[in-house]
Amino acid sequence: MPGTTDSPALSLDPGEQALVSVPSMGTPLAYLPDDAFDNLLVVSATASPGKVESVVERRGGDPSAVGVIPVTGSPSEYDGPLWTTDPVDPSDLTGISIRLSTAMNYVLSGGWVVFDNVNVLLMYGREDQVYRLLDSVADGVRERDARGAYCTVRDAVTDETYDRLAGLFDRTASVE
Repeated sequence: MPGTTDSPALSLDPGEQALVSVPSMGTPLAYLPDDAFDNLLVVSATASPGKVESVVERRGGDPSAVGVIPVTGSPSEYDGPLWTTDPVDPSDLTGISIRLSTAMNYVLSGGWVVFDNVNVLLMYGREDQVYRLLDSVADGVRERDARGAYCTVRDAVTDETYDRLAGLFDRTASVE
């Protein structure tokens, strides 16, 4: 059974993967340690690249060390220092996987990969498909010895779904 941690700040060891319960408002990036912004890839279903850039700057990070995969059904244009992929629709799990495969080339050992809202994927994709995507991603992030935080609003998923997802990761954590 994965371990559980309750803490206002998220701390993961290199290679460790966690299902993280986050508040429904705000950004999970606010709970990352400062050094996470040295090498960070964000799969963002809730914030545009511009908003991610603002959070990185507020936290004192270097936006050029951060990549974003925008998961949105809307076209978006961003011309800033973050590395970004083309937007991908939240229902296109294959497209998310392809963009992640490319983006993982930039994630170093000890870096971070953050899914800012797994709930959005569950809204648009079948649970078994989302499960397979996250299982594959967690394995790849773990193999790179990078940290993985897969964020969910706990009250917005059933106990069964949460327990199934939790089984993919080394532990669960809460920053609520």
